[in-house]
Amino acid sequence: MSDTEPEPAVALTLKNAWHTLIATGGLIYVGLLALMIAFAFASPVFLTAENFANIGRQTTLVSIMAVGMALVIINGEFDLSVGSTMALSGVFAAITMKMVGHEWIVGAVVALATGAMVGMVNGLLTVKLMMPSFLITLGSLSIARGLALLVTGTRPVNILSEDYVMIFGEGHVVGIPVPIVWTIVCTIGGIILLHFSTFGRKIYATGGNTTAARYSGINTDFVKVTTLTITGMLAGLAALVLTARSHAARPDAGAGIELDVIAAVILGGAALGGGTGTIVGALVGSLIIGVLNNGLNLVGVDPSLQLAVKGLIIWFAIALSRRRVR
Repeated sequence: MSDTEPEPAVALTLKNAWHTLIATGGLIYVGLLALMIAFAFASPVFLTAENFANIGRQTTLVSIMAVGMALVIINGEFDLSVGSTMALSGVFAAITMKMVGHEWIVGAVVALATGAMVGMVNGLLTVKLMMPSFLITLGSLSIARGLALLVTGTRPVNILSEDYVMIFGEGHVVGIPVPIVWTIVCTIGGIILLHFSTFGRKIYATGGNTTAARYSGINTDFVKVTTLTITGMLAGLAALVLTARSHAARPDAGAGIELDVIAAVILGGAALGGGTGTIVGALVGSLIIGVLNNGLNLVGVDPSLQLAVKGLIIWFAIALSRRRVR
């Protein structure tokens, strides 16, 4: 067939469908379904309700922080410090509760405030120093981790509040484990903020073209600081879930989890350059990573190989992101 001859109708239709899937982010839903089908055949345990609940609990931390990371990446920024922020928030919450008689509400406020403070500092340094948030949060990653190790002497801090454990880690709401409930709450809140508010439109505008957004009257500095603050606060919420689930706050918790969070958001349809992405897409990206980890464990794949597979997934996510922005 010569170059000048038209493509067959079927081939053209398949080609158009493929490009549409990539452009709209629909490929991630196909990918999630394909993974579930493959692991269903590979392991009889995979399709059980108990295993799905396990996947939901296992992906909670990434899913919660992916909501905030989606806001940041759509805004054209990055936050590499979420894992360290989560550790620091959990440590401060546990230490404070020990000082005030194990009052769970004090720990919750401290964790959320600590995370929000780290995020706000990241945002202010980014806009005031006019430096990439990638570099600012790279520094915050080390600072927050170092503080968490310093104040604990590198030792975990036990949590003795049963209310705290039940509200954030081991309780149930109408039969649903509370970590999954917190994921649902954050997802709904993120959808409302990003897709049904004026501020959400400002996030898209700032990420799409910061200069144009500024000239149209949007306070882009405020948008950047606010999104990074929200992301830090959600890292604080993730700390509450993690520490309640493990009954202790570990200063080394969350090391490397920021890569999973960023990969989930990119897999979910967000472009590295900003301006595109959705909260639901970020949640689906998180589920893809969770299903992959769970399925590989069920079929007995070596943990070292699992890391390699996760790296390939990140490559794939970046490749999709570059195709979407062309």
